[in-house]
Amino acid sequence: MEHGGAKHRRERMEEAIREEIGAIVEGELADPRIGLASVSTVQLAADGRSAHVQVAVAGSEKEAARSLQGLNAARPYIRRELAARLHLRQPPELFFVLDRSAEYDARIEELLKRIKK
Repeated sequence: MEHGGAKHRRERMEEAIREEIGAIVEGELADPRIGLASVSTVQLAADGRSAHVQVAVAGSEKEAARSLQGLNAARPYIRRELAARLHLRQPPELFFVLDRSAEYDARIEELLKRIKK
């Protein structure tokens, strides 16, 4: 069980990592595979050694897969930048995951509209 202070620190670190990766993805990566992508959430492991980064990508399934490939290729650069910007001796290992919540929300809305009719 995590203590309140440790949990608060982890949440602050998740938010800082989300902001920094978002800035890197939106403005610094020149990989043509990466389309219109934004960082939704970051879930940092309790030990701080790994982080799952949920990324929302606009476009088709194929474009989302290409963007994920580009992000995975840029992972070492992003980790180095995180270490420098957040003054981390050991930045977390990053795992990029597509965020499908917008699609799920749209599907739920569609189903609710059908029920009302």
